[in-house]
Amino acid sequence: MSYVVAATWTSEPGQEAVVLEAIRKLTPASRAEAGNLYYQAYQDPSEPSVFHLFEVYEDEAAYLAHGASDHFTEYGHGLAIPVLAKRERAFYTTID
Repeated sequence: MSYVVAATWTSEPGQEAVVLEAIRKLTPASRAEAGNLYYQAYQDPSEPSVFHLFEVYEDEAAYLAHGASDHFTEYGHGLAIPVLAKRERAFYTTID
């Protein structure tokens, strides 16, 4: 059973480039994490301030390690999250 996270980040007006840059830096480091199985961010061209992140981890512990990682601290908490108008997360487990 894997641990799935579906996150939505909505930037403050005019901060889309900051969030996009943070996600571009965060993605390769997140994909390289030992417990990460899948990490994909995407953006709807009709709503450029809304970013979606779909993440799959081996287990919840791997997700918690992601949140505590240096790269998430630097790019997530340091760049993106301070300029978000809204941050939503939903958590799931896979059905094997």
